[in-house]
Amino acid sequence: MKEIAIPYERGTLPLHIEEAALEAVLTARVHSYRPPAGEEELVRQALAAPIGTPPLRELARGKDKVVVVTSDHTRAVPSKITLPLLLEEIRSGNPRADITILIATGLHRPTTEAEQRSMFGDAIVDHERIAVNDAFRPEDFVSMGQLPSGAGFLVNRLAVECDLLITEGFIEPHFFAGFSGGRKSILPGICSEKTVNENHSFRAISSPYAKTGVLERNPIHEDMVVAARRVNTAFILNVALGERKEIIAAFAGDVEEAHAAGVDFIRAQSQCPAVKGDIVVTSNGGYPLDQNLYQSPKAVATAEACCKPGAVIIMCCSCVDGMGGTHFEQLITMGTPEEIEAYLSRIPPQETIPEQWCPQIYARILKKHPIILVTTHLDPQLVRKANMIPAASPDEALALARRMKGQDARVVVIPDGVAVLAVP
Repeated sequence: MKEIAIPYERGTLPLHIEEAALEAVLTARVHSYRPPAGEEELVRQALAAPIGTPPLRELARGKDKVVVVTSDHTRAVPSKITLPLLLEEIRSGNPRADITILIATGLHRPTTEAEQRSMFGDAIVDHERIAVNDAFRPEDFVSMGQLPSGAGFLVNRLAVECDLLITEGFIEPHFFAGFSGGRKSILPGICSEKTVNENHSFRAISSPYAKTGVLERNPIHEDMVVAARRVNTAFILNVALGERKEIIAAFAGDVEEAHAAGVDFIRAQSQCPAVKGDIVVTSNGGYPLDQNLYQSPKAVATAEACCKPGAVIIMCCSCVDGMGGTHFEQLITMGTPEEIEAYLSRIPPQETIPEQWCPQIYARILKKHPIILVTTHLDPQLVRKANMIPAASPDEALALARRMKGQDARVVVIPDGVAVLAVP
């Protein structure tokens, strides 16, 4: 009997399985990568030798109004390390710079002060100016024309009115933008709900190029790049994270060139051949991405790539913060997967409902694969209404899956489904 630790909340849950039944355990090489330097040193090296731009301290000279866009509470960006170094670089070039840290929430709820202290540390919260993007306050946004998809581009006015715009984030495979990081700090990060919704329309999500690991011809990515360029994003700092969410690589400089270098690194460390199973077990990588069900399609899409026809997916996601959005909950519980997909397919891009892209992806997968959701925080009845099967542990879920697929079912385990890029 083999025990496999599945990330869950801030710890792990054990999965017990006979080795004879185990087809494969897929893990990203990024989890075993040994960086050539410590976390802070990696960031300092990246800032000292940026890709495609002068050093940040040079860019900051003469720039009095500076905005640094950072991620919100749903992302594991190690800002306690990165933000102080970015602020140090800016003030080395201009000690009098008027700096605002803008938290990119997309359509997520506002980041609380307690979460900010956990993310940034007390010193930054107590001594720096922090603004939280609110996609639902129209007065906070200005129009910057149209994006290639035809979507209207409404972006936080702080980013438009500053002299120097900088973003920070981390890069990992993303289930419809190809990869996270880079341009994504702007769109969806600091855009209005209208722009985010249109960028994430049923038509865009349905594109065969809007999937994990694909950037070329990806309409969602293309809009994001244009948005980041149009607001003159001058400099980015993106990191790659290891198994314990520690920095293992850093990339700084141009919004496209530095991001591309980070993508190349992540692709090399995350990509592996898809191995097909009758049962596929995965997780959303634990906290913070498994806070709610809304975030969980990321790992489910990875599991889908490893499914035989009719395979059962077991998804471990704590959902300690609940479903993750009123619209998401309403849509995922409105009917069968077929009914959900049919309803969403009739919505024009300009009328896209917030959060509808996650029910859309779930519906696509649920039409082909039953999903057993391992959670200790959601009511089982609510899980069933969301077209999934509730379970309290990976072992209970595996027993349920075997009743559906047979005791001789072959099992593939992807402990961190967000970190792995499974390709045919």
